[in-house]
Amino acid sequence: MSEHPNAAMYRDVMEKFNAGDTNAMVDSLADDVVWWQIGSAEPLMGKAALMESMAGLGEMPITVDLTDVVANDDMVVGLVTATVGSGPEAFSYRTAEVAWLKDGKVAERRAYSDDTEAINNFFNQFS
Repeated sequence: MSEHPNAAMYRDVMEKFNAGDTNAMVDSLADDVVWWQIGSAEPLMGKAALMESMAGLGEMPITVDLTDVVANDDMVVGLVTATVGSGPEAFSYRTAEVAWLKDGKVAERRAYSDDTEAINNFFNQFS
């Protein structure tokens, strides 16, 4: 049984992201994407707002290790372990990334974590 094309697209984007091609992730998003951060009460509205929110991380490396991907014509669910930074300062966490697609782009994304408080504490130091 072959993988759904949206699952293959998600895997491809994550592989490119891990290889340093952040444009692949940006290109996979609709300009008006609704991006829910882990634990946030309000989403980031639009690709520009998302990119601005990530600016505080600077050149800190982020990698994702995919555990599994499930997809259909309308959505993708990726189970990932994300790692921010490297060496002893690295921070890793697990998420379920849920993305709703429209016209081949991510229109809305929500992420659910194994430790929302730890994730928010870590990322709050960069905002």
